[in-house]
Amino acid sequence: METVLLVIHIMIAVFLIGVVLLQRSEGGALGIGGGGGAMTSRGAANLLTRTTAGLATAFMLTSILLAIVSGTHSEPTSILDTPATTTDSPEQTVPAVPAKPAEPSAPLSE
Repeated sequence: METVLLVIHIMIAVFLIGVVLLQRSEGGALGIGGGGGAMTSRGAANLLTRTTAGLATAFMLTSILLAIVSGTHSEPTSILDTPATTTDSPEQTVPAVPAKPAEPSAPLSE
């Protein structure tokens, strides 16, 4: 159930991004965009606005449903919820102590 809902949520997000990018720019801050294009009539703009509102509503609903469904797990799913376990043996963590001090390779001058 959660996987199906997540796939639907991702598809809605992709469609929402696409519809927002198709809309005509009205700011004109840089003087680019908004000129011409396939969606110049008022009816197309109205359709894109309604589609954006519908997809945004669907996105919010799937977000809420995903939050509800993910809160029903009883086992810990986060790495922070599980206790730390060590797999190293004590012999590996203790440094080896040399049996005798190393002898100098060159004779010491007195």
